[in-house]
This record gives sequence, C-alpha cells and structure tokens, in this order.
Amino acid sequence: MSPIKPTLRLILGDQLNPRHRWLTDVDDATVYVLMEVRQETDYVLHHAQKILAIFAAMRDLARQLRQAGHRVHYIAIDDAESARPMPENIEALIARYDAAAFEYQAPDEWRLDQQLYQAGRRSAIPWMMVDSEHFYTARHEAADIFAGRKQWLMEFFYRQMRVAHQVLMADAKQPVGGQWNFDHDNRKPWRGTPAEPQDARTLHDHSALWQSIVAAGVKSFGAPQADRLAWALNREEALRQLDAFIEHALPHFGDFQDAMSIKARRLFHSLLSFALNVKMLNPREVVTRAQVAYHAGHAPLAAVEGFTRQILGWREYVRGVYWANMPGYAEKNFFGHQRPLPAWFWDGKTKMHCVSTAITQSLEQAHAHHIQRLMVIGNFALLAGLDPAEVHGWYLGIYIDAFEWVELPNTVGMSQFADGGLLATKPYVSSAAYIDRMSDYCKGCHYDKKARIGERACPFNALYWDFFQRNADKLARNPRIGMAYRQLEKMDEATVAAFRQQAATMLARLDSL
Repeated sequence: MSPIKPTLRLILGDQLNPRHRWLTDVDDATVYVLMEVRQETDYVLHHAQKILAIFAAMRDLARQLRQAGHRVHYIAIDDAESARPMPENIEALIARYDAAAFEYQAPDEWRLDQQLYQAGRRSAIPWMMVDSEHFYTARHEAADIFAGRKQWLMEFFYRQMRVAHQVLMADAKQPVGGQWNFDHDNRKPWRGTPAEPQDARTLHDHSALWQSIVAAGVKSFGAPQADRLAWALNREEALRQLDAFIEHALPHFGDFQDAMSIKARRLFHSLLSFALNVKMLNPREVVTRAQVAYHAGHAPLAAVEGFTRQILGWREYVRGVYWANMPGYAEKNFFGHQRPLPAWFWDGKTKMHCVSTAITQSLEQAHAHHIQRLMVIGNFALLAGLDPAEVHGWYLGIYIDAFEWVELPNTVGMSQFADGGLLATKPYVSSAAYIDRMSDYCKGCHYDKKARIGERACPFNALYWDFFQRNADKLARNPRIGMAYRQLEKMDEATVAAFRQQAATMLARLDSL
C-alpha cells in the first residue's frame, strides 16, 4: 500500500494563531510550513526588532506545533533556501514531500496575495486559500458598506460595526450611554498623574537568533535589543499583556490616549498591536475584555469606547480601504510632494525636541503611539512636503506592528492626505500650539514654540501657514479647515511673504533643523 500523499499548509509570519481550525486535529497527512525568507526581510528596510520578533515568534509557534504532534517544515534564515522566493521554496517542498495539495491562509498584503495566487495558477497540484479567521470583516465588506458613497467616513463604518456585532449597545440600535463617540472627552494632556503603569512584559534573550540574522546579510536599522526583547512572542504572553492592560491601563486610556510626554513612553496604551497584527490575539476577545471591564465598573465608558473604536472601527476600516484601493494606493500623491526624508529620520538627531523624541523612541523601541506617529512625525512630513512614498516606506519598516494593510492607509491616507481625502476629511496638520497643548515636548527645545519668524522660530509654525497658502487651490474649499483660510485672509501681504520666506529657508536646510 503506497503512503498517503500529504497536504502542505503555509503559515506566514503574521499568521501566528495557534487556535486556527487547521490546528484542531493532528495527523501525519499534513505538513505545516514556516519560512524565514529574504523576500520578506528585504522588500523594505525593517527595524531590527521587527525582524527579530517575527522570527522568534514563528519559531515559538513551530515549537508548539511540534510539541502538539504536528509535522513541521521550518526554513530558517541561515538555511540556503531562505534566499529563494517563497513560491520556489513551495514548489521544492511539494516535490520533496510528493504533496497532493497546498493550502494557505489569506495573506493580508496585496503583494503576497498576488504572488501566491499566481504561483497556484502555475502549480501542478491543487492550491486552496482559506480564511485566517481573524478579522470581523471580509476583505471587501467595507467596500460594500460604502457602495455609492463619495467619501468613506470611518464614523459611519464604525456605527455599522457596533450594530452588526452588538458591541457597547443598549439595545439593537442604540449605543450604551446615548452617544456613539466620546472622542471629545479623550484629549487630556498628561501632567504626571496618574502614574504610568509598569511595563510587565517578558524580556527575551534572542542574541543567537540575532547573530544568525546579521550573519545571513539581512539589513536593518534601529536598536535590536536582542538580549531584552520585550514583545510578546506567543499567545500566552500576549494574554498576560492583555490582562495587565485591562487591569492597570484601560481605566485611564481614554483620558490620555492623545497625550505625549518625555517622562512616559507608553502612558496608558496597550502595546497589543503587534500581538494582534500577527494574530496571536483575536480582536473579538480584546474588545470583549474591554466591554466586560466597563460593565464591571472597572473602566469608564469613554475609555472603553475609545479603545473599542481603534479595533472594531479603525483597524477594520483601514483594512477595507486597503483592499478596495490596491494596487496603486502607495503611489497616491495628491500634493505632488517629492522631498526626500531628512537624514535625521534614521538617527533622530534634529533640534526639534518633539520630532527627535518621537523618532528616537521609534528607533529604540520600534514603537510610538498614534499621536506621535500622526501629529508629530507625520505632521512634519506633510508640512515639509516629503515624498509620501518615502514616508510610507519608513513607517512600514520602523514600526513593530506595521504591515502594509494597516500602515499604508494610515500613512498615505490619514497622515499624508496623499489620497486627496478618500480616507481623511482634512489634512492632519498643526502648528506648535497643538503639540505644546498635548505634550511637554516644547520645554527645553532649541526652538521657541511661540515664534513664527527667525532663527529660533519653531519650524512647525511657518511651515503650517506656508502649507495652507501653497495648497489653497486644493484645500480652500474644504469646510473642515475653513478657519485656517479665514485667518490667512486677515494677514497682510508682508506677513504671508515672511512666512513663505521662513518656510523656504527651513525647507532648504531640512537636514540641519
């Protein structure tokens, strides 16, 4: 009797869900394939911790699978096969195992989806794609919800999700507390109290793995922290991290979710985005835990609603934007911005204290929260007219939680307004006043937050007014930013000219700001 030909099943580096239905039963007729390959380390320059954490988490899942009795074929970064494209490795493994079929979970990035789809068309055996069993919505569900609408307003989508999944609802159609959104209540600066929760994450020593990554020739940037890697590397650790967030941080998350401080890097943010985006955690269990905390009186409604909106609302929404606009979304450039990134994007050495703090933290921790990304780094990039494709590549590479489906709409759409307003209703730009209001970054800065003109004037101020002046033909009719243009109209020509000259001087020496 001839042996049964096995089925090969591919698990990608952001599909590390040990509860997927694939893994319910153990049998010798299935071989699970995980690959550390150069095509994934090299398609953009990645932060060292991002590469290290994904590979370490993949190895941890492979260990769990083997312990459960599953057959696993693992390609490590120091294996010769790691240099080959993923489809070549798959075909080689099909031949090696004389496989009867190949299966894979739906990739979340368009390039991988297309690569595997095209490889399947060429294969001599059946290829089948199955659901990753992670998201609330299907890939194109958001497009169906917005069918016929000119603009994709996240708030509309979010309310649809709340009703459909009965999250924080008083009845079938009415929200708990009588309103859908408490964002207005969640904009408090943090002055030191309550204290930032202790970071209780497990520290890992993966120095040996890091040495293998470096020896393989993989290029990266940022601090590897290989001997004290803090990111959750399996579901058990991620669940402990979720417990700690719900207990110690969620009660204050809402009040201070937009706050920034040199005294606290994490504040009350969950740091769960990596565990969610590689699918160790399911968004439903995270949202449910937050709801339970509210109903138990442990966390206020504004905090729980704000946290829920990020996951059930924003996270699902940007995924829908991504799949509805690929390919080609990365090439959007509404303003025609073309300036390259200043050198300090790679080392944080700028005299702007806010930007230096946010970028340095990103380089050290592979993480910064959404306001640091949007209203400090992204704000400056948009005001300075940096090339949105370069900004996208930087964001995609530097952040531990950055996978293209979530990062690209956030950067090109929300941060850089490069899609012309499909996603955001206005460009998210500000002068120094907003940064000063929401942080303590301006204290001790080389630049004067109140000065608009002169050598020590904060660059955000002149660049802010210059941005609106030079883009008046594209933005003046936007009702959400009418106040900026009314203020410009009140300025005399000499003032406007001074802003333009100040901005031009700064833009000519971006590397030295």
